[in-house]
Amino acid sequence: MKTDLFDYSLPERLIAQQPVDRRDDSRLLVVHRQQHTIEHRHFRDLPAYLSAGDCLFRNNAAVIPARLHATRPTGGQVECLLLRPAIAPQAQASDQWWCLLRPGKKLPLGATFSREGFFTGTVLEKTADGLARVAFTTSGHDILAIANQIGEMPLPPYITGRDNDDARSIDRERYQTVYADRGHQVAAAAPTAGLHFTPQLLSQLATQGISTADVTLHVGLGTFRPIATDNIEDHAIHREIYEMPKITAQALHATQGRRIAVGTTSVRTIEDYLSRASTEAQPGADFAGEAQIFIYPPRAFRGVDALITNFHQPRSTLLCLVATFLAPESTEGVAWLKEIYAEAIAHEYRFFSYGDAMLIL
Repeated sequence: MKTDLFDYSLPERLIAQQPVDRRDDSRLLVVHRQQHTIEHRHFRDLPAYLSAGDCLFRNNAAVIPARLHATRPTGGQVECLLLRPAIAPQAQASDQWWCLLRPGKKLPLGATFSREGFFTGTVLEKTADGLARVAFTTSGHDILAIANQIGEMPLPPYITGRDNDDARSIDRERYQTVYADRGHQVAAAAPTAGLHFTPQLLSQLATQGISTADVTLHVGLGTFRPIATDNIEDHAIHREIYEMPKITAQALHATQGRRIAVGTTSVRTIEDYLSRASTEAQPGADFAGEAQIFIYPPRAFRGVDALITNFHQPRSTLLCLVATFLAPESTEGVAWLKEIYAEAIAHEYRFFSYGDAMLIL
């Protein structure tokens, strides 16, 4: 299948640069697969489409304020983006992380950078794909605690102009779901479909008899990486660690209504887990794995009946997933996805992380 099938042209003005004033004021494009129709609504209208017995499966990963600014001994500026802890072979080197460094070429092995009064970083290893393993020496706290104190949210590169204190303060709150578990502060990017929920909306859904079940997928920057190969099948999908609590695994089988995935990260977790559960998971136990599933047409879904998702970038693996979900076990969803996106553009929906949402029923 040609990657060009998942390309489209988007006016730059439709890339959302900031969140709407209230989370559930974002727009909601509702897709009815059986009727092959769409509606234009707002996210606050979501309860009208859900019924008692339905269950929302959501990713509760919390985003790390992972962007740290520092200085080289020469005075040059460094931007360090924390991605994930590194498992160091040396027991004494416990505070090590895989990072993205800018400018990476000016930070060879052994180079240092620091933020006075907070930390010093030393480059220990570099990979062919641009990652650096950095050992941090800190003043009494680990680097994650320091990031929570002075770090900035790792907004994707298509969001610009957020380099002032007011915007950073807003991003600290809004580039995080209201149900993010601070004990699972593991994400380098937000599970953006969940950004539209408010506590009031969740309370309304619970009163309506709609339950929730949480998974944790450690969202990485690979989610933003476009497909560079000519053919979809040749793309090397990124891997992401996930945690499937036993209570959530049980809900996948016990839910009386529809299993509604909040975001592609939840779909990825559920479908990867179900593909491995029979051989790798222990019955009645929590499960941790590394998602390596690549969902593209034609494919069936084993654990998801409906999907809430944002609008995704051209030539992305997320577009492949959504096209597959529109018409499981066929390739017909590819053309329909293009029609839906054209409709969203014509109605000036806001795109990407801070943008609007779709509900696919």
